[in-house]
Amino acid sequence: MTTSKKIRKAVFPVAGFGTRVLPATKSIPKEMLTVVDKPVIQYVVDEAREAGIEHFIFVTGRNKAVIEDYFDAQYELYATLAERGKTGLLDELQSIQPGPGTTSFTRQQVPMGLGHAVWCARDIVGDEPFALLLPDMIMQPEGNGCLADMVELYNQSGGNVIAVQECDPAETHKYGIVGQGKPIGKGFELTEMVEKPAKGTAPSNLYINGRYILQPEIFDILEHQERGAGNEIQLTDAMLKLTKEQDFFGYHFKGRTYDTGSKEGFVEANVAFALWRNDIRNGVIDNIGNMLKTIQPKQG
Repeated sequence: MTTSKKIRKAVFPVAGFGTRVLPATKSIPKEMLTVVDKPVIQYVVDEAREAGIEHFIFVTGRNKAVIEDYFDAQYELYATLAERGKTGLLDELQSIQPGPGTTSFTRQQVPMGLGHAVWCARDIVGDEPFALLLPDMIMQPEGNGCLADMVELYNQSGGNVIAVQECDPAETHKYGIVGQGKPIGKGFELTEMVEKPAKGTAPSNLYINGRYILQPEIFDILEHQERGAGNEIQLTDAMLKLTKEQDFFGYHFKGRTYDTGSKEGFVEANVAFALWRNDIRNGVIDNIGNMLKTIQPKQG
């Protein structure tokens, strides 16, 4: 078995503008938009906590202070709930609050891409491997959470681990695609990574779905990484360089992933997570059925 440093820290790049869901994100961070009754970022943090993450690192930008406030203690609210006897709701809120000293916030003052956002967390992460979770992407796993299974694979394989899942082969040109090699544990050796391959050239239909475990050497590469697509510092470019020095492994996630950064994905996530809830599932099914029968597309 490979002896690897424990994955204790996770980075959440939450500095983006959320332009795909404007005007909702004009004044509200996209990560704070609610899916059913929790903000998107809470689902991602819950996934990280399930995987054993101890330190949550948020790379923020302007107008994102509400994220920091959300993860802070709100004593007035807690006191009011206690006074009114709403102990169940109080327990729920306190259970999702990170403990003292377990959250860190750093700023990405200039929007220079995902790679740059990751690099901004370098001094907080330090010289240890870390998880990276894209907060747009929330998941409904068939079993354990995606990151939890990735950590299990990492404990066997070491190196770097990237989560992937299947897409329509006709859609591979829209994603980062990986090549699949020899199996190991719940994953496989990663033979190649191609960003948005030309149609008909993709090595598989396995696309990168927004979850990573990376070694700290990625920071040295990102520090000198030239701008790539979109005139931004691309994480994929840095990972490709790191593959020349370190092993990469793929974890094949089984379940559903929802891109809440798009309008369609956000609506789909709300429906899907509502249907996961025993307390509201039946009512949602009935209401959707009625709407499908009666609501027609708006004219004009």
